Amino acid sequence: MSLTIGIVGLPNVGKSTLFNALTKNDVLAANYPFATIEPNVGVVGVPDPRLGKLAEIFKSERILPATVDFVDIAGIVRGASEGEGLGNKFLANIRESDAICQVIRAFKDENVVHVDGKVSPKDDIETINTELILADLQTIEKVLPRLQKESRIKKDIQAKVKAVEEAKEILEKGDTLFAHGIVQGSERTELLHDLHLLTTKPFLYVFNVDEDELVDEDFKNEQRALVAPAEAIFLNAKLEADLAELDEDEALELLQSVGQEEPGLATLAHVGFRTLGLQTYLTAGPKESRAWTIKKGATAPEAAGVIHTDFQKGFIKAEVISFDDLVETGSVAEARAKGKARMEGKDYVMQDGDVVEFRFNV
Repeated sequence: MSLTIGIVGLPNVGKSTLFNALTKNDVLAANYPFATIEPNVGVVGVPDPRLGKLAEIFKSERILPATVDFVDIAGIVRGASEGEGLGNKFLANIRESDAICQVIRAFKDENVVHVDGKVSPKDDIETINTELILADLQTIEKVLPRLQKESRIKKDIQAKVKAVEEAKEILEKGDTLFAHGIVQGSERTELLHDLHLLTTKPFLYVFNVDEDELVDEDFKNEQRALVAPAEAIFLNAKLEADLAELDEDEALELLQSVGQEEPGLATLAHVGFRTLGLQTYLTAGPKESRAWTIKKGATAPEAAGVIHTDFQKGFIKAEVISFDDLVETGSVAEARAKGKARMEGKDYVMQDGDVVEFRFNV
C-alpha cells in the first residue's frame, strides 16, 4: 500500500533540509527558490517499538516497519494557481499526493532570505492555502456550468451539483474544504471525488522553529490555533539533519539537551500515518518481525491481501493475538494455552497492533 504525503511550502522554509533528514538523502538544499525542481520521493519507516519486542520473542533476523512515502515538491509562490514560479508542476505534484504536509518557517536567520521579506507563519499558511483554494475554484468554475445544465435533464446528478455548489461557497470564503470536514475518504467527498480537488486532501503542518521555540508552549499553542483542526508538529530542521547523522546514544543526548524526548521526524511519521487514516498489524517469525499497513476499518481478508492477493482470495481464518497479550504470555504457545489466541473469520475488523497468522487455501 503506497500512500504519499507531499511536502510543500514557500521557498527557503527548510523543506529540503527536512527531507534530507527524513530520508538521509542528499537532495540539493540551497538558499534560493526552486532548489527542488523534480519531486524527490523518500520512503520513511514509522518508528514502532513493538517490532523490537516481537523480534526478541521470535528471534527474528530482521525488522521491517511500516512506511510512509514523502514527496519533496518545489516551493510555491504567490500566483502559483496562475502558473507563477513552477505553479503548474507544483499543482500536478500535489494532485498525485494523498495528503499535504505544509512546512512553515518560524525560524529567524538573516542568511536565509524569506521570499516575502519577513517571517510570518500566519501569512505563509494563508499564501499556500490561497493558491490551493484558487486552483480548486478554477476546477469548479470549469465544470459547474456544464453540471448545472445537465441536471435540468438528468435528475440523478442534482445531488452532485448541490455538493459542488456547496464546495464553491466554502472556497469563495477563503476556507479549505478540509477545514470544513470535507476530506478525502469521508461521505461528503463521494460526489466530489472525480474533481480531484486539492483542499479535500488531509493537511498536517510542520513548523520549522528555532531551538528555543521547541520548548515554548505559548508560542506552540498560538501556531496550533492557526491550523486547527489539522495537527501541528514542531521541529528544527537543522537539528533533525544533525540527529540523522548520529548514533542512537548521541542522538538521545542531543535531543535531551534541547528538552525533547523523540526526534520531530518520528512524530511526523506517526502523525502522517494517522492523517492518512492508516494503522498496522504485525506478523512475526524467525525470518522477520514486520508491520503491515492497512486502512482503519479493514477486515481480516483485506489485511491478508496486503501480504499477497492469494491470501485474500483463499482466506479461511486468522489467528489473532493482541500484542500486549503476546508480550505478557511470552510466546504463541503460551498465548494459546491461556486462551489469548482467537480464531477470527471474514467479518473481523482488524485492530492496530494485532499479531496475526493467516490460514488460507489457494
